[in-house]
Amino acid sequence: MVVPLYIGELAPPRLRGALVSLNQLAITLGILVSYLTDYGLAAHHNWRLMFGLAVIPAALLLVGILLQHESPHWLIRQGRIDEARDVLRRVRDEGDDGLDKEIDEVRGVADREAGASELLSPRVRAALIVGIGLAVFQQVTGINTVIYYAPSLLKGAGFGNSSALLANVAVGAVNVLLTIVAIRLLDKVGRRPLLLTGTAGMVLGMIVTAVAFTGHATTLHGGHAIVAVVGLMIYTGSFAVGLGPVFWLIIAEIYPLSVRARAMSVATIANWSANFVVTVSFLTILNAVGGAAVFGGFAVLSGLALWYFWRHVPETKGRSLQDIERDLND
Repeated sequence: MVVPLYIGELAPPRLRGALVSLNQLAITLGILVSYLTDYGLAAHHNWRLMFGLAVIPAALLLVGILLQHESPHWLIRQGRIDEARDVLRRVRDEGDDGLDKEIDEVRGVADREAGASELLSPRVRAALIVGIGLAVFQQVTGINTVIYYAPSLLKGAGFGNSSALLANVAVGAVNVLLTIVAIRLLDKVGRRPLLLTGTAGMVLGMIVTAVAFTGHATTLHGGHAIVAVVGLMIYTGSFAVGLGPVFWLIIAEIYPLSVRARAMSVATIANWSANFVVTVSFLTILNAVGGAAVFGGFAVLSGLALWYFWRHVPETKGRSLQDIERDLND
């Protein structure tokens, strides 16, 4: 939750979309590296080493955090104005006039800092609902079932252990490449077009996957297995270009500064709660009703998400908070 919030407060407004989305790119790169590591160790069945190697990026993350500057917006709220100005000078190329204007704006917000009850006020409620909606749909449309269980799904699709992990690497590579595409487009074409287009692609990908499993329960062979992999790639790539990065970016943009941290934490709790429910139930449901029904269900949920986004999620690119609030309340 802290990462997109921190980047959003540190980044220049004109680069905020791309820089906040680097968080999602880092996640997809980490997933791809873990897929490659698991593939390399698969022949030795050394699952303990697969887990143990995660110590390395965790240690690097800890060192990196210790070297980071505190958020300038947090420093301003604590009255440490000179420190905040120094941090902004290190990461921005605006002159002192631009930095002083931002500092004055944040100080004005800090003077009327809102409590938790403000989240339910009329001016924030609509944005809070949209953030929770984005958070829940990001998970119930099935992305982490693919991320977590792709090797099991691919093995059931007729691949051997090693081949399933290799095909998994291909899915992860698509995820990374299209996240890079999204980062290049977010500040050019906007958030909403990518969100709608990507979600439509998710619907298509899940329909293709469901068709591949029709009449085959949870095990596929031959051409059906290839169609299933293609469907998963379409789905994962569409998520990477739309709902994946756009969710984290929008929740860093739609909330007033006075409640942004609290509102983002609520959206993040909703996101991981939905993730938990889907993750613990997926294999049970898959074994009970079969792949066609499960992936068909994800296609329906993706279609509902597309309708919800089209009706309720505003464009935030290059717009003032006042304009965004007016759209949400309408």
